[in-house]
Amino acid sequence: MAGVHASDAGHFLDPAIGAPPAQGATTVAGITGDAAVLPPAGTRTYLEVSAAAHGYGAEGIYTNGRYKELGSPRIGSGSRDNSAERIQAAGNAPCGIMKDGSKQRQVRKKTVSFSSMPSDRKINSTAACMAFMMEGCEMKKVRSNSRMYNRYFLLDPDMHWLRWEPSKKDSEKAKLEIKSIKEVRLGKKTPVLRSNGLSDQFPDECAFSIIYGDNYESLDLVASTADVVSTWVMGLRYLVSYGRHTVDMVEPSQPSLRTSWIGSVFELADMDKEGHIDLFRATQIIKGLNPGMKEARIELKFKELQKAKDQYGEAINMDTFVEAYCELCTRPEIFFLLVQFSSNKEYLDNKDLMLFVDVEQGVEAVTEDMCREIVQKFEPSAEGRERGYLSIDGFTHYLLSSECHIFDPQHKRVCQDMTQPLSHYYINSSHNASLLEDHFWGSSDISSYIRALRMGCRSIEIIVWDGPDNEPVVYVGSSVASQLAFSKVLDIINQYAFESSEYPLILCLVTHCCIPQQRVMAQHMKKILGDKLHVVSPNKEDNYLPSPEKLKGKILLKGKKLPPNCTDAEGDVTDEEEGLEMSRRVGADEKDQLNGLGCKRLRLCRELSDLVSLCKSVQFRDFDISKREQKYWEICSLNEVDANRFANEFPEEFVCYNKRFLSRIYPTPMRIDASNMNPQDFWKCGCQIVAMNYQTPGLMMDLNLGWFRQNGNCGYVLRPAIMREEVSYFSANARDSLPGVSAQLLHIKVISGQNLPKPRGSAAKGDVVEPYIYVEIHGIPADCAEQRTKTVSQNGDNPIFDETFEFQINLPELAVLRFVVLDDDYIGDEFIGQYTIPFECLQPGYRHVPLQSLTGEFLPNTTLFVHITITNRRGGGKAHKRGLSVRKGRKAREYTTTKTTGIKVVDELFRASTQPLREATDLRENVQNAMVSFKELCGLTPAANMKQCILTVSTWLMNSERSLRVTVDLSETYPTMEAQGPVPELLRKVLNAYDMMIQTSKTLIESADVVYSKLTQAQRAGLDFHEDLHRIGAKEGLKGRKLQKAMESYAWNITVLKDGHWTRI
Repeated sequence: MAGVHASDAGHFLDPAIGAPPAQGATTVAGITGDAAVLPPAGTRTYLEVSAAAHGYGAEGIYTNGRYKELGSPRIGSGSRDNSAERIQAAGNAPCGIMKDGSKQRQVRKKTVSFSSMPSDRKINSTAACMAFMMEGCEMKKVRSNSRMYNRYFLLDPDMHWLRWEPSKKDSEKAKLEIKSIKEVRLGKKTPVLRSNGLSDQFPDECAFSIIYGDNYESLDLVASTADVVSTWVMGLRYLVSYGRHTVDMVEPSQPSLRTSWIGSVFELADMDKEGHIDLFRATQIIKGLNPGMKEARIELKFKELQKAKDQYGEAINMDTFVEAYCELCTRPEIFFLLVQFSSNKEYLDNKDLMLFVDVEQGVEAVTEDMCREIVQKFEPSAEGRERGYLSIDGFTHYLLSSECHIFDPQHKRVCQDMTQPLSHYYINSSHNASLLEDHFWGSSDISSYIRALRMGCRSIEIIVWDGPDNEPVVYVGSSVASQLAFSKVLDIINQYAFESSEYPLILCLVTHCCIPQQRVMAQHMKKILGDKLHVVSPNKEDNYLPSPEKLKGKILLKGKKLPPNCTDAEGDVTDEEEGLEMSRRVGADEKDQLNGLGCKRLRLCRELSDLVSLCKSVQFRDFDISKREQKYWEICSLNEVDANRFANEFPEEFVCYNKRFLSRIYPTPMRIDASNMNPQDFWKCGCQIVAMNYQTPGLMMDLNLGWFRQNGNCGYVLRPAIMREEVSYFSANARDSLPGVSAQLLHIKVISGQNLPKPRGSAAKGDVVEPYIYVEIHGIPADCAEQRTKTVSQNGDNPIFDETFEFQINLPELAVLRFVVLDDDYIGDEFIGQYTIPFECLQPGYRHVPLQSLTGEFLPNTTLFVHITITNRRGGGKAHKRGLSVRKGRKAREYTTTKTTGIKVVDELFRASTQPLREATDLRENVQNAMVSFKELCGLTPAANMKQCILTVSTWLMNSERSLRVTVDLSETYPTMEAQGPVPELLRKVLNAYDMMIQTSKTLIESADVVYSKLTQAQRAGLDFHEDLHRIGAKEGLKGRKLQKAMESYAWNITVLKDGHWTRI
């Protein structure tokens, strides 16, 4: 019997939890993160693993009955944005994946996945796996020469041998003994399957490998579907881990934990002790245990089982009830996951659960008490809670709970620094908040303000007009018939302003009133808003706006202000916002043209002017004038068409402008249907206030609402550091990696869906759903991408997708992930649901994604089940593990270099930093390459972590029939792993790869301080030129565009040195 002797080694080295680690999971840690897995050095500690033949228990395996086909997917075409956004504004240059709801329907290629599962079969137990394997199926056997051969594989009835036929070999040679299997790998995890000739011929989820024999040879197989792979992998892993004894497929020797519990539920329902309950009551009980399940589906299952047993009528006995529950309520993908981690057959004990929560879910400092609490909270059976076991039902409840939600709970509260200047935040903003519908037909309603404020909106527009009886009124466009009293709107704002967020609210006042009614407006605001109104004049010695923290509970008025030289009670100001748009539409005189833009004059009273302090509205002229003349408390409003032009023609200047000044972007009046612009087009430029039509649902509002969830939904989100720092380079139109920033790799496995409803607007009859999923990334142009799954035919209850996608994210702080579920069998409406989440809020591991309707309501019991892995993640914000996705040899490495400014003294300084930058790159890449080699030799993906690698090696040793011993010495700073005696060649390679990883890590750690010092010194010396750079450049003859280019190159170099390669070591 294998044993482990390592008192200080931590629970992950315990043989009791030495189950095979799940493949391709959780985020990767860098060497510092992975080293933390091992206990701190201090005392000499050894891991001694001796391999010997295992003994196996004799407990029977209970079968839950039949199989059922998981579907024959089919893919159709169709647009996936069901928004009311129908008009694309002229001049909008698309940047995101989908610009608006007006995107034309694309013709999409249909793909079909043919399942070989018999039509009446569903894998819901290990016994079902055994039965399927004994019946056998055809798979492709992959040879080392990359050729593939069709073979029929099956498991012997005695479960001692795996056989295949036909074969040129003697039938006695075309077999593999189960006890010789060391490991079963899911996906392309061997050199043969990773070879160039095969890697693109079949998807990763259709491949698996059986590692066997003392020399760790591999039998590489490709199945027709992921369902077949899951069944074989689950069954073989079970046999390898728990025994090859004969399984009673019909009658279990003892009731399982699950059947005992569901049997007790039946007995409670059978109050008269008649041995049966009526069909209606049985249906309601199962629906109560699984709220999302349709009653018709439950009743149909009861009738199917009764017919198979020649039983008819409304009476349901216990056997039928238990069998129906197990078939209906077992999700095969979760059962497969449970078997991977279970060391106690069909449930998880405390150590199994600790392993799953720690290794797969990435939860830090997992304790036995924590896992006991999970069992007590989610395990339905009293026996399971008493014994500390989590059954398949408890495990399912746990995975569906908020504890396994895809959204990181840390972001449900304010978690960002709120002491930065106001201009350093994105601000949730509403345009025409009073409207219920579009600008032409829509009516104004006071409830729209309440809704926007409750949704976290921190900037609200109020358009005020002259009203009857000297009382100003609020309405938009043509909605004169539904006017709102200005005082009533203020009452609502006063009541709800800080209900959802305590941070400042900006009221964007657009005034079309005469002087007398302006004075009434000022009186109302003073009386109703009182001390909440911020009227303190800005400090002219400051350079930036106050922070949201300093302005808590304050209402800022954005509006026009009389010029300083005006001493009268009223004066003329320009109206360049909605007033400008109106003048453009009716035509403006030439004399009213300002800087080539139409504007009109309006009279403004001093009472109203004096209420404006930190958000004085001014007209934008150009970036140079703003840099010289604009005050930090002045704010410009830009039409989306003009803003798009600036974003495309002056992306760097636009970003720099927004570091100090607030800018507000509002929709073009061409959007008479109140459709929305893409906020990402302007967030990438640093624009803080992008005004959205909250009354119009769809893709753009999904992005906006999803984005502002990440900071406690307080209405403020801190912009990326690269867009805030005074000296840094960032281009809004970056279509490649950013200077000094390492791309993140997001791995998403879309596993399944649950209780997907028919689209609300569908005209198709019946409840048949044929779902497919789009996975979208929205962000800077370099990050925008989309992938789609296959279509699952006629299954909305629990469609299995099992497809993996990878996205490169160059600016994680600005990236948004969106899942969109559509129906391929639709008439009129195809939209089922969506969920949008900022990249920074993703939790790694197995997660459920709640789906929302078109209008934002969460669909009850409707979810997606996914697995998330993020590799090569940078530090900053919350702690994340670091790692790598691909190896790069020294010759293929891309070294980040500095750019020439054309200023001799500056260029000489930056040229001296070239060598330390290369050194930093080499140190990092050497460690990452060594880590990838170690992980791949362990049969894992680069997305794996060190815990999974150690568990894999431990499993090999314990499953070996030879006596093998490997010692880990934790007493030194750099732990060693050495073989004690002869070991197989593969294990020798693994140990050599581990040693190389430790050596490269040692070199990195011991050299990092010197490299860091060189880069920091160069950066500080470069910053000394910042104040005088413009003068020095002009002195050397640079002017115009050449001088601007020199400034950009200088900012690029500082960014590289500040956020360069040493920060990712």
